[in-house]
Amino acid sequence: MADLTDEELSALDAHWRAANYLAAGQIYLLGNPLLTEPLRPEHIKPRLLGHWGTSPGLNLVYTHLNRVIRRRGPDVLCVWGPGHGGPAVLANAWLEGSYTETCPDVTRDAEGMARLFRQFSFPGGVPSHVAPETPGSIHEGGELGYSLAHAYGAAFDNPDLLVACVIGDGEAETGPLAASWHSNKFLDPVHDGAVLPILHLNGYKIANPTVLARLPEHELDRLLHGYGHHPLHVSGDDPAEVHRALAAALDTALDHIADIHRTARAEGIADRPSWPVIVLRTPKGWTGPAEADGLPVEGTWRAHQVPLAGVRENPEHLRQLEAWLRSYRPDELFDADGRPVPRVLACVPDGPRRPGATPHANGGLLLRELPLPPLERHAVRVDAPGAALHEPTRVLGGLLADVMAATADRRDFRLVGPDETASNRLDAVLDVTDKAWQAGVLPVDEHLGRHGRVMEVLSEHLCQGWLEGYLLTGRHGLFSSYEAFVHIVDSMVNQHIKWLRVSRRLPWRRPVASLNYLLTSHVWRQDHNGFSHQDPGFVDHVLNKSPEVVRVYLPPDANTLLCVADHVLRSRDHVNVVVAGKQPCFDWLGLEEARAHCARGAGIWEWAGTEDGRREPDAVLACAGDVPTQEALAAAQLIRRHLPGLAVRVVNVVDLARLMPHEEHPHGMPDHEFDALFTRDRPVVFAYHGYPWLIHRLAYRRAVHPNLHVRGYKESGTTTTPFDMVVRNDLDRYRLVMDVVDRVPGLAVGAARVRQAMADLRTRHHAWIREHGTDLPEVADWRWDAG
Repeated sequence: MADLTDEELSALDAHWRAANYLAAGQIYLLGNPLLTEPLRPEHIKPRLLGHWGTSPGLNLVYTHLNRVIRRRGPDVLCVWGPGHGGPAVLANAWLEGSYTETCPDVTRDAEGMARLFRQFSFPGGVPSHVAPETPGSIHEGGELGYSLAHAYGAAFDNPDLLVACVIGDGEAETGPLAASWHSNKFLDPVHDGAVLPILHLNGYKIANPTVLARLPEHELDRLLHGYGHHPLHVSGDDPAEVHRALAAALDTALDHIADIHRTARAEGIADRPSWPVIVLRTPKGWTGPAEADGLPVEGTWRAHQVPLAGVRENPEHLRQLEAWLRSYRPDELFDADGRPVPRVLACVPDGPRRPGATPHANGGLLLRELPLPPLERHAVRVDAPGAALHEPTRVLGGLLADVMAATADRRDFRLVGPDETASNRLDAVLDVTDKAWQAGVLPVDEHLGRHGRVMEVLSEHLCQGWLEGYLLTGRHGLFSSYEAFVHIVDSMVNQHIKWLRVSRRLPWRRPVASLNYLLTSHVWRQDHNGFSHQDPGFVDHVLNKSPEVVRVYLPPDANTLLCVADHVLRSRDHVNVVVAGKQPCFDWLGLEEARAHCARGAGIWEWAGTEDGRREPDAVLACAGDVPTQEALAAAQLIRRHLPGLAVRVVNVVDLARLMPHEEHPHGMPDHEFDALFTRDRPVVFAYHGYPWLIHRLAYRRAVHPNLHVRGYKESGTTTTPFDMVVRNDLDRYRLVMDVVDRVPGLAVGAARVRQAMADLRTRHHAWIREHGTDLPEVADWRWDAG
C-alpha cells in the first residue's frame, strides 16, 4: 500500500466525491446546484443526456494523477479513452480552475457551477463527450478505439512527458485498440516519453458485458505480459481500500518508468523494457443508485448512461436522485459561495502541471516552424514540357530527407506509413534516420534503429493514431499510404477533421500542424496488383467534410509535387490529401512555372492547347491527376494532328477545391473566374483521377455544367497493363478525342473518320495486350511533341 496518511486519504476522497458530485450534477441539474433547497422537478433538465457509468472511475484516476503530479512533479498528459465520460473530465477541469481559464464565465463558484451544469449536453453548450472544448484533451471521445495510439503519438520525441491513457474495457474490444498494444515496440526510452495505460474494467458496455472484464485475472495477465507489459492490479468497491491501492500502484508504476529511463539514458542499456500497465477494476456507476424500479443499477450495464431516467415525472426517482447527490455531502466540499474548500484542492497541482492546463494538450503553444529546404535544391530541370521523366515521390523523398536532417536535434518531424516507405520511393529519408524499432534485429534487416523517426507498421489505424497524437502535441509529420488502403482510416480522419473544425472556433486553442496524407501507388498504377488495390475514393470521402479544414491536391509532375508538399507542410489546422504517382512521370513544368500553377490551383497550359486567343475555344480538355494529365495531353496532340482547325484549350487542376464556388470553400473560384477558365457554354471533357461524379458534384452550380463530361475511374479494374486500366475506364486518349468529336457542335460529320480511327485504335489495343502482354508501342513509347 502507498504511504498515505489519514489526512492525505481524506483529501483524496474529498476531491473524488466533489468530482463525482459535479459529474452527476451535469447530467441532471438545471438549477439548485448546491442543493440549498429540496430538489423539485423544475431543477431537472428536460432531456437527460450523458454517461454516468464510467465517470466515477475517470474521476478516481484524475484525482490520483493530481496526487502524483503534485508529489513528483512530472509533466503529465491525460488521454481519456472512455471519452463519453465527458462530465468527469469537465468536473475535474472545473475543480482545478483550468476550465474557468478557458471559459471565464464558468467561474469556480455557485454561479459558475450552475453554468457548468446547464451547458452540459444542452443547446448552445458543450458536448457530452470529451471534445476540443475540454481543457487538457487531445482526444475526441465520440468514437472509441484510438486512445492508446494517440497516447503513444504524444509520447514520441517527448522525453519528459508521461502520458496516462485510460482505456475503457468496451474500447479495448476494438481492432485499433487491440493493435495499439504493440506501440511499445516503437517507443524509444532514450528520446521518447512514457505511456502508462490504465485499463479500466467496470464490466459492461451499453447493454452487454465486456470481454476483458470477464477474463480470469491470470488469463488477462498472460495477455498483457504477452503485449510486453507488467500489470499492476487494483480492484474493489471500498473507497478507502481502492484509494490506497491505486496510490500504491501509481507509485510503483512511476518508479518502474523512472528505472527504465535511467537505465536507457544513463547506463545505455538497450534491451526492450516491460512497461507497467495498471488494471483498475471498479463497479460501473460506482457510488450511484444501487437499484431503480426494483432492478440493480450500480455495477451493471444499467448504470452506463442515465441511471434514473424519469426524474421529472417520477417522484421516487426524484427522491433517489436527491439522496444520491446528497450522499457526496456537498456542504463539506463547497463553501457557501460554491467554491471548493481547501481540502478538496489539497491534491491539485499548480499552473501548467494541472492536467487541464498542460501545454501538451494545446500543441500550438509548443509548435515550431518546420525547417524546409529551398525547393531549388530538389527541383528537376525542365528544358521543355515532357522532355524528361522522373518519379515524383522519389524527388519528394529527397526533400523529406533534408527535413529529417534539419530536425535531427529537435526531433519534431516523423514520417509514418504501413510498410511502404521504400515502395513509395521515399527511401532517401532512410539515409538520414532509421525506422523506429525496439524489438529484435537480425543480420538481414536494414534501416532498423532504436532512435529512428520513420514509423512503419502494417496498421493504418496505428499510423493515423500515432500521427494525430504527434501533431496535436505540437509536432509535424506526413502519412504516406497506398491510395486504396487509406480508406481503413476513414472514420479516424472524420474525427480529426471534426476536432480541427471545432478547435478553430476556440480562441484558446492554438493552431497545430496539418495532417498531411501522401497517397501514392494509386489506382492507375496498380495494374499489376489488380482490383483489390484500385480505389481512388478517399478524396470523395474527405471532400464531404468541413470545407474550412479539408484540402485535396493532385500535382501532375515532380516539381508541382514539391510545391504542394512545401505548402502543406507549412500549413496549419488542415487535413491535406496529396495524390501523386511513384512511377516515372513526364516533367511538364519548371520550378517557377510549377510555383505559379500551384498558387493558382488551376490554369491554362497554353503550350498544350491549339487556341489562338482571338476567340473562345471550341472545346476544353481539362485534367486533374498525373495519369489523366498525360492522357489529356496525348489527346490534345492527336487533335492537333488530326483536327488542326479545332481550337482546344487545355486546363490542368491541381487544387480540386478550386472547382467549388467560393461561397462553399475558401479555395473555390468566383463564377467569373471559373467561367473565364472553362467558358460558360463550350464542351468540357474532363479527365479526372478518381470517380467522375465528384467533379460533377463540385461543379454542379457552374454555368458550364450542362456541357461538362467527366471521364475517370468507374470501378472497372483487374490485373492488366497500365494503359488498359485507362481504356477499361474510358479515360484513355482515344476516348477523350472521341468525346471531343461527339460534343463540339457540327464536328461529328466532318470528323467521322477521325473518330472511327480512334475507336479502331482501342480495338487494336485490346487485341495487342492479350497477345503480347504489353501496351501498344505507340503508347509505351509516347512522348509529348507540340509539332
